[in-house]
Amino acid sequence: MKIASRLLTALTAVTAVLAFSTAAQAQAPGPLRIGSTLALTGPLSSTAMTHKLVGEIYVEQLNAKGGLLGRKVEWLVKDDQSKPDVARTLYEQLVTSDKVDLLMGPYATGAILSAMGVAQRYNKVLVHHTFGIPSLAKYDMHFPAWSLGSDPQVTVSNTLFDALAASPKPPKTIAIVTSKFPSIHFMSLGGREIAKKRGLQEVLFLEWDFGNRDFGPIAARVKDAKPDLVWIGDIGLEGNMLLDAMKKIDYTPPLHFHLYPAPGPMSKAADGNNALAVTIFEEHAPFTANPVAAQFVKVFNDRATKANLPDTSVEVQAAASYSAWQILEAGIRGANSFDDKAIAAWLRKNRVDTIHGRLRFDGPSNYGDDLMKIKQVQGGKWVVVYPTQFAPPGVKLQVK
Repeated sequence: MKIASRLLTALTAVTAVLAFSTAAQAQAPGPLRIGSTLALTGPLSSTAMTHKLVGEIYVEQLNAKGGLLGRKVEWLVKDDQSKPDVARTLYEQLVTSDKVDLLMGPYATGAILSAMGVAQRYNKVLVHHTFGIPSLAKYDMHFPAWSLGSDPQVTVSNTLFDALAASPKPPKTIAIVTSKFPSIHFMSLGGREIAKKRGLQEVLFLEWDFGNRDFGPIAARVKDAKPDLVWIGDIGLEGNMLLDAMKKIDYTPPLHFHLYPAPGPMSKAADGNNALAVTIFEEHAPFTANPVAAQFVKVFNDRATKANLPDTSVEVQAAASYSAWQILEAGIRGANSFDDKAIAAWLRKNRVDTIHGRLRFDGPSNYGDDLMKIKQVQGGKWVVVYPTQFAPPGVKLQVK
């Protein structure tokens, strides 16, 4: 009887433990699933891979801290092939079939606009990092990390020309050559108008279709025009291809400004020396004085090297991507909720500290301040040259 009693007691205890364990598992929240697409293939893939690595790093950091509001985070990424129509279809799948909890925006304006339409249809928050035409963002629950202000065709262009006006040899003539990629074309047309207003003589204006790979004729026209400054409305590797075509006809532009080049390939190319572009962050002081930014730079450098990315530095693309994740995290923690409407309401009323600045979303189209700066390739690295208070010690704009 004693043995039977002991067995019964033991079995009761085991049953109780199993029941408790099963109940605990049933009550434990599942992972928070965040869905997005990126251009993992196609002409935008060289830059999108940077955004993919940044997202992976951020999600790992979140989970190392216990996740978000007690839930581990899973990031579901699909390949939109650099095509906005594919991005639209995939975001529909993420919401309806995959039933993700939240969304993160894709890379590039066209894909983001497609994702925004889907987010609006299902009342989902969409944080994104590289949308270049603020006036097209009509949805009130979108939040941009790309802090170029609500009127970038004016403010960003003026920042460039302010930087050049302060140089030892301000340009007097300009050639504008640009892709028809929507945001690039939009910014280039704005730059064209600002250049005229500031007294620069336009000696050439040319456009090419996105996806073009034959830049020989464009290079020849630029060489014949003999401009002081070439405005290159490029995205991804287009700028490298144009510079390579110029090299083949023994031509080097005195000054060349690129809108959104692939940062690594441009900085590493011999013809990329002295190239100018816009930025929000580069991995040097004063940006790295932020301890969160400094830690991210260290981790990204290591991970990007191991992944054999063309650029292992944290610059405008990586910083914008990291900032987008910071915005989403801040919205969730600030609202203390995963509800899209609650997150959106909190973000509209509060500023968010990111590695490239303090962002607000209460301006036109939910945009805040224009925080864009001008950087230049010097010695194989991008460095900020304007405004001068953001340049590393001793660094100045270089003009031939």
